[in-house]
Amino acid sequence: MTPLSGYVGYALRRAQGVIFADFNHTLSELDLRPAQFAVLVMIDQNPGTSQSSVSAALGIQKANFVAIIADLDKRGFVRRRKSHSDGRTYSLGLTPRGRAQLQRAAELQSVHEARVIAQIGNEGRRQLLDLLDRLSALPSAWQLK
Repeated sequence: MTPLSGYVGYALRRAQGVIFADFNHTLSELDLRPAQFAVLVMIDQNPGTSQSSVSAALGIQKANFVAIIADLDKRGFVRRRKSHSDGRTYSLGLTPRGRAQLQRAAELQSVHEARVIAQIGNEGRRQLLDLLDRLSALPSAWQLK
């Protein structure tokens, strides 16, 4: 225990560190980072969506997102096509190789999720997700104060 242990933000940050370290380790066999996994999931669920839509939905800064997409493109996981209506906008889709990578990553993510649930139980998982959703839904004005 530390003097900070009673603070929600500190506890969230510590838990996030443990969860991300495990997820990073879980995905390491694919040389894939959690943010890349999230991008692949978003593109899979929203084929043809724009880069800006995916970066906004995931809360990834545009400069960082461009680097993620460039890496996924270089590895043959995503395809970028210029929008017909706006030559500056790219639509995104998964390649067959990207779909296969995502399928394997999703299998590994399930293993990771099972380890988390083993620690807190199914009811604890549901409660935690509900509480985190409530915190995530805080008004933006409150977040800035």
